[in-house]
Amino acid sequence: MKHFVISESSNQFMKGLIPVDNRTTPPNFIKNIITEDLRSGKVQEVITRFPPEPNGYLHIGHAKAIWINFTLGAEFGGKTNLRFDDTNPVKEDVEYVQSIQEDVKWLGFEWNEKRFASDYFDEMYNRAVLLIQKGKAYVDDQSADEIREMRGTLTEPGKNSPYRDRTVEENLDLFARMRAGEFQNGEKVLRAKIDMASPNINLRDPVIYRIAHAHHHNTGDKWCIYPMYAFAHPLEDAIEGVTHSLCSLEFEDQRPFYDWVIAECEMESQPHQYEFGRLNLSQMVTSKRKLKLLVDEGHVDGWDDPRMPTISGLRRRGYTPEAIRDFVFETGISKSQGVIDLQTLEHFVREDLKLKAPRTMAVLHPLKVVITNYPEGEVEWLEAENNVENPEMGNRKIPFSREIYIEQDDFMENPPNKYFRLFPGNEVRLKHAYFIKCNDVIKDAEGNVTEIHCTYDPETKSGSGFTGRKVKGTIHWVEASQAVPAEFRLYEPLISAEAPEAEVEAEVAGAEIVEEQPEKTFLDQLNPNSLEIVHGYVEQEMQEAKAQDKFQFFRHGYFSVDPKHSEPGRPVFNRVVSLKSSFQLPKA
Repeated sequence: MKHFVISESSNQFMKGLIPVDNRTTPPNFIKNIITEDLRSGKVQEVITRFPPEPNGYLHIGHAKAIWINFTLGAEFGGKTNLRFDDTNPVKEDVEYVQSIQEDVKWLGFEWNEKRFASDYFDEMYNRAVLLIQKGKAYVDDQSADEIREMRGTLTEPGKNSPYRDRTVEENLDLFARMRAGEFQNGEKVLRAKIDMASPNINLRDPVIYRIAHAHHHNTGDKWCIYPMYAFAHPLEDAIEGVTHSLCSLEFEDQRPFYDWVIAECEMESQPHQYEFGRLNLSQMVTSKRKLKLLVDEGHVDGWDDPRMPTISGLRRRGYTPEAIRDFVFETGISKSQGVIDLQTLEHFVREDLKLKAPRTMAVLHPLKVVITNYPEGEVEWLEAENNVENPEMGNRKIPFSREIYIEQDDFMENPPNKYFRLFPGNEVRLKHAYFIKCNDVIKDAEGNVTEIHCTYDPETKSGSGFTGRKVKGTIHWVEASQAVPAEFRLYEPLISAEAPEAEVEAEVAGAEIVEEQPEKTFLDQLNPNSLEIVHGYVEQEMQEAKAQDKFQFFRHGYFSVDPKHSEPGRPVFNRVVSLKSSFQLPKA
C-alpha cells in the first residue's frame, strides 16, 4: 500500500494545481463529464464547492464529499470554494462554522474562497421578487400542516392552495411586509408556483421563503425571512459560477427544482447538478439531528467524543487524515448506494500507522512480578527497537529491575492446554529482556492473585545470541519503579446494530416549516459497552508524550494521547484501532 504525506511546503496544491496527495481520482462518471465539458468548451474553468450547513460538526460521510469536490477541482486545475449554507438561523452557530473550517484543513484541503449563503440574501430576495413579478411565486397563508396535507402523495396529486391565485400586486405587498416583520413565524410563507399535480413531489409548489424571527450569526437581525435550502442552493451556485454542483444521491429528485430555479430566476451562470452515492458505514449514525441528540442528552463526551463519527471525534481518537483520504479514495465515485463495513476504514488506519507509530509496551491490567534472584536496587537499561518495520525510527533504552508489571491475562494458575504464557513452573521470554520462570503465587485473603514470584536466567538476555533452549511464549512488561501511570480508553462501536437505518439529511422543500423532533428509537441501539476505561502503566519515556502522539502498544493495538483529558505526567490514551483484523481488501 503506497502512502502519501502532505508536505508543508506544497504550494502547488495550495494553488489548486494538483490533488492533495498527488493522486487523481479513479475513473468515474463525474470525471468523464468534466473532461467532456472542457473538451467541448462548455466550461472554461472547473469550479466546485463544498457547501455544508453550519448546524453541526462534519462527519465521516462529509469526508467523501470534501475529497470529491476538492480533488476534482484541483485535478482539472480549477477552484473549490468552501461555502456555508447558513439559511436557517435557528439551528446554526459560529461554533459549527469554526469547527468545519478546522476539519477541512485537517483533512489536508484548502479552499479558494470562503463564502456564506447569507452573503447573497439581498440577491436571493430580489430573485424571489422577480418570480412573483413573473407569476411564478405566491404568498400562502396556510399552516405547515395544511400545506403538507394538500401536497398529496407519491400516487395522488396535490391540491391547489386557496391563496394560489393571488394577484402579483398582492403577493409583492405581502412579501414586502413579511420582510418588514409584520407577521409571526409560520403565519405566511412564499411558495414557488409550479405544478401541484407533478409526479415529482418536489415540484408541487415548494416553499422558498419562511418567516423566522431569529438572530443570524452572520447578518444579525437584518432579516426575519430566510430562503429555504432548496431555493438558495442553486442561486448560490449560479452566483459563484460553480460549473459542477456535486452532491449525494438523496438530492437527485430535487434536481428538476434546482434547474427550475436557475431558469426562472434568470441566472446568467448555468450550473449543473450531479449526484454520487453517499458514504454509509456500518454501526455508524451520521444524521446531524441524531448526533446532536447524543451530545445534548449526554450520551457522549461532546461532538469530539472518540466514539462519534465526526471528523473531530475521529481526529481526537487518533485517526489520521492520510488514512481517511486513502479510505475515501478506495471507495471511489459512483452512483451506487450501500453500507461499507467499518473494518474497511479501520484497515486504512492500521496501514497508515504501522510505519509511523513507535512500538512500545503498556500494561493495561497490571499484575506485579517480583524477580527474586535479580539484585535489589539495581536498574538495567536494555535496547529496544522503536519500530521493527521502520528501522529509521531508531532504538530506545528501557529500564529493567527486580519488579515489573505484566498483564493479568498473561498469567494463569491453572491454565488450559496450549497456554504458553506464565503459570507455576513455566518459563517465558520477556520482550527485549530475559527468560523468567514462575515459582510462587501470592494471594490476598479472598484468594485473588496479587503478585507472582519468578526467577530469571541472566544468560538469556535478548540480543545475546543465547541458543541453549527455547520457550513458546513471549510477553510484554513494564518496569515498576519508573512506570508511568496511565489511563486507557478502549472503544467499541457506539451503535450495536450492524447496519443502522439509512440516514437521509436532504432538506425536502418545505420540510423546515415545522421543527421536527428527532426520533429517539435509535438510542435503543446504543452499545452499553462502547467505552471501557482501565488504568495501568506505560514505559517511563511516555511521561513526555504529547497530545495526539501515536503509539503501537504490543498486543493491544494503536493508541493516541487524548488531547482533552491527558495531564502532564499522567497521560490518557485512546485506542485508535486494535492491532489485528480479519478484514482484507477485495482483490482488483
